[in-house]
Amino acid sequence: MDQPVVGILHPGSMGAAIAACARANAAAVVWCSAGRSAASTARAEQFGLTPVATLTELLEHSDIVISLCPPAAAEDLAHDVAAHRFDGVYLEANAINPERTTRIAGLLEPAATIVDGGVVGSPPIHGKSPVLYLSGPVAATERIEALFADTAVQTRALGTEIGKASALKLAYASFQKTSRVLVALAVGMAREHGVDQELIEVASRRTDSYLSEPQYVAKTAARAWRWGPELEEAADALAAAGLPPEMLRAAATTLARWHDVKDDRELTLTDALERLAQP
Repeated sequence: MDQPVVGILHPGSMGAAIAACARANAAAVVWCSAGRSAASTARAEQFGLTPVATLTELLEHSDIVISLCPPAAAEDLAHDVAAHRFDGVYLEANAINPERTTRIAGLLEPAATIVDGGVVGSPPIHGKSPVLYLSGPVAATERIEALFADTAVQTRALGTEIGKASALKLAYASFQKTSRVLVALAVGMAREHGVDQELIEVASRRTDSYLSEPQYVAKTAARAWRWGPELEEAADALAAAGLPPEMLRAAATTLARWHDVKDDRELTLTDALERLAQP
């Protein structure tokens, strides 16, 4: 297959680095410089991207378009592309929910072919190697896989259903990013009372990720009757320290959905998740 021309929309720190990897298997990677900041221009130059003057020119030249922008802008950008009736492969790789991804597919199809993408990991620079998860039509997904073959961007196909890659990205991000916020709250509370180093020492004894232990969800549900009030107490402690308590209060509200399975040792993961979704 001939090497495609790739268009990158809004080359931010992630987008520009991803686009740079695509250069290895593309005839060219182009970006639209109109209305972009000096920082975007410098980034595009750093990664060897080819500037074009307008979005129209980018779309006319591109066989594959990659959308990687702030989540809030994803649909507006797709509207702009749809107005030009782009008829190539459109990789929707933003951190947006599956419903929004489906709406964007509806905007661009049938003229364009949509591949749903989700990037997990850091930008592919300084030895980093993120994974680009893909879902969508087989032929189009294979074109994206070929685009990043033998580059720092690894690809994984999840099937043909639009929304799967977006769901995986957000499921992981919901844990990974929220856990970072929880670290800030925990250390902030401990520091207020002069025990932050002791907290770090306690945590250092355990290095596994809770996300790798989903079987523990059932035990969490069975203990929710105790854990909920404990988190309310912790939220009060955060508030007293001038730190935001809302995240812990929300967690306590979530635990309340399991109030009727107190100390249930027979509860399974499936049961717990069903009760969480349908209280």
